[in-house]
Amino acid sequence: MNAIISASELADALRSERPPVLLDVRWQLSTAAASGQPFDGRAAYASGHIPGAVFVDLDRELASAPGPRGRHPLPDLDVFGAAMRRAGVSAGMPVVAYDGGIGWAAARAWWLLRWTGHPDVRVLDGGLPAWDGPLETETSAPAEGDFVPKPTEGAVLDADGAAALARSGVLLDARAGERYRGEVEPIDPVGGHIPGALSAPTSDNVDADGRFRPAAELRARFGELGVTRDVPVGVYCGSGVSAAHEVLALEVAGIPAALYVGSWSEWTSDQERPVAVGPDPQ
Repeated sequence: MNAIISASELADALRSERPPVLLDVRWQLSTAAASGQPFDGRAAYASGHIPGAVFVDLDRELASAPGPRGRHPLPDLDVFGAAMRRAGVSAGMPVVAYDGGIGWAAARAWWLLRWTGHPDVRVLDGGLPAWDGPLETETSAPAEGDFVPKPTEGAVLDADGAAALARSGVLLDARAGERYRGEVEPIDPVGGHIPGALSAPTSDNVDADGRFRPAAELRARFGELGVTRDVPVGVYCGSGVSAAHEVLALEVAGIPAALYVGSWSEWTSDQERPVAVGPDPQ
């Protein structure tokens, strides 16, 4: 099953006898919009969303509170499960997640559902900007779902696992190149990267319209970094959100990958952990 769905495919699916559950996961990394006011995903949802979609709060339902484990640690499974059931998610129903277009937040929802055992989850390629169908402003209230999250083994890395994978396999850093090199660091206390990690910005996963590049192009892109199906692969970013987008891109390319959820925000919370700077992985 493809991990992404086009807007036209979604429109067809919504007209089918088995329409997918829709999750609206609009979120922004920056807390301030151009107006100077904090971005409000719930307000964006209220102003217009794909009919039937339910708003999901990334900071409160797809992550725990910030702390030593990073800015977006794994959510409490009871909280996450309740949020998914409230949205109508059931184990036997397909799910489609979308966001405002960049794809990071929708990918976080996709990854969490896949990690906790849901078999049929996709991300709307290009997000809401790709949707040319009708929008509604009424709050959707679907029937309660029955999904119970059950984490799978091997999909999550901790700090020690990420460090080991950088030596034994391929660890990809999904942040912008200048943050990887340590030239700038707008959020975390230290710039640079995990020693041995390779720079692979999420911006290279998509085209100018924000849609994923074809699978063959993505395989070629990751292949240049030494990524194949025969090599263990992990991904991190600043806080485990944009890295989920990279895991999704790898899935599109046919390559499974683990996610270091704590990412750089957790790594740099311990001053004893080593930091590399510059273009050299080491």
